[in-house]
Amino acid sequence: MPNSAVPRPLAGRAALVTGGSRGIGAAVALRLAADGADVALTYLSAADRAAEVVRGAEAAGVRGLAIAADAGDPAAVRAAVERAAEHFGRLDILVNNAGVAPFGPMDEVTVEEYDRVTAVHGRAAFLAAQAAAPHMGAGGRIITIGSNLGERVPAAGMTLYAMSKASLLGLTRGLARDLGPRGITANLVQPGSTDTEMNPAVSAEADAERALTALGRYCDPEDIAASVAHLAGPGGRSITGASLLVDAGANA
Repeated sequence: MPNSAVPRPLAGRAALVTGGSRGIGAAVALRLAADGADVALTYLSAADRAAEVVRGAEAAGVRGLAIAADAGDPAAVRAAVERAAEHFGRLDILVNNAGVAPFGPMDEVTVEEYDRVTAVHGRAAFLAAQAAAPHMGAGGRIITIGSNLGERVPAAGMTLYAMSKASLLGLTRGLARDLGPRGITANLVQPGSTDTEMNPAVSAEADAERALTALGRYCDPEDIAASVAHLAGPGGRSITGASLLVDAGANA
């Protein structure tokens, strides 16, 4: 049972985290639940992992919901937002986290891969925000997970990924202007190398990535989740259109 003495700044609010079955998304979902929000999450194929995150949220004393949805499918993106809002009777927080990691020489990128990556990173975030905003009142939050590679590219082979993530800054600033008059904020969190299954801190490339940082270490998913929680909570009420690097100083 949750400790009633612990402050729960998101109590009574409802969130949707896309791509929330593992890694950064799972950490974000569990942190928002710990702060008192009901949490829905989308997943592509890992139903067992998604169910585990839902159980973790429910153990924090809130409601959880897992929704199978491909971020590359526009209808599925919109349907996931509507289902979360209907299930909880409201939607206050959207975290656009679903992503893919295409790396390799730019001359080997196919049109199909280009379309998939830009759909999952850019189009899905736009459509989810478009669907979520009508459910939000003043105090609504839209938080998108980008990448520090959207601001600085330290090596070859990252063109498609960096380009697709860089587009999220324009999305965030536009949303801030469009939705600000309604009291809804929009912000971008830009993680650096983070210890997940997609980019483990123990791998052939890890030492090179670690060497790029000012702190000499990877971030943990919980580091990213903490920044999202701040933006989602009372402390984020005057922050909008902002880009926050959480990358151990890699882009310093």
